[in-house]
Amino acid sequence: MIEIENLSKAFQVAKRKKGAFSSLFSRDVETVHALNDISFSIDPGEIVGYIGPNGAGKSTTIKIMSGILVPSSGKCEIMGHVPWKSRISHVRNIGVVFGQRTQLWWDVPVLDSFNLLKDIYKVSDSHYARSLDQLVTYLDLSHLLQTPVRQLSLGQRMRCEIAAALIHSPKILFLDEPTIGLDAVSKIAVRQFIQKINAENKVTVVLTTHDMSDIEALANRIILIGKGEKLYDGNLDHLKNTYLKHKRITVDFTAPTTLSEIPGVTTLQTKGQRSVLLVDLNATNIPSVMQALTLRPDILDISVENQPIEEIIVNLYEAHQL
Repeated sequence: MIEIENLSKAFQVAKRKKGAFSSLFSRDVETVHALNDISFSIDPGEIVGYIGPNGAGKSTTIKIMSGILVPSSGKCEIMGHVPWKSRISHVRNIGVVFGQRTQLWWDVPVLDSFNLLKDIYKVSDSHYARSLDQLVTYLDLSHLLQTPVRQLSLGQRMRCEIAAALIHSPKILFLDEPTIGLDAVSKIAVRQFIQKINAENKVTVVLTTHDMSDIEALANRIILIGKGEKLYDGNLDHLKNTYLKHKRITVDFTAPTTLSEIPGVTTLQTKGQRSVLLVDLNATNIPSVMQALTLRPDILDISVENQPIEEIIVNLYEAHQL
């Protein structure tokens, strides 16, 4: 469905000289390589997390795949179309949501924007009615349709933005930071909707975000890029197992107590009858620690937690010196 081969994109950036007056007559130009020989493919129905630090090239890739930018070199083919060469036929197959930009008209009711998008994409009346009814139901938009966009909260607007991107029933949805700034309730609503359209309508989703909880909730596969290069492409569970350095163990005792030293284990916190331990997996393993703990007769409960996904991603960034 999506085929990317040896994709590169370079920008010419003017460097300002020390004197503002001299900059009027000549400028030094620097070449910035946003993407450097990126290759990957995405199958129909996948949800892929496309991640990396700021400036890694994520948004540049999305803009090339959506036809906004033309690459310097390489191949990008989506459902048989080259995005920047067949823009009209290409955009019928895709929906795009940029978290910090809007495709809705600011001063008119939401429904007017939807109706205009229907005409832009030449959606039939019957198809539009079915699509709108489904989107309004799934995203709980019925009470928002007559409200001007400028009067919506951020969470309400993002739900409307996603609906706008899906009015024409695209096969591929590009989401660039779709939950940025949203509260917990709005994030969960957006995630549940993405899961629903993926399961029921087989919509392929490419998701870029810095919120690793979005990735963990939605994507089984991630592609990591940094400094314009692809660094990892694979299963999220495999990534966790590869870069997992610590686990946390919470121990509840029958009475306040102190723990004797266990090799490879650091006590993070002790409060009353509870202690939180950090296990260095490079120095020991969970079975050994559990064996040492269960020798004590005063233990009431033990729970083991994986390192948060955000910390694992930081470990991965550090491994690649990003």
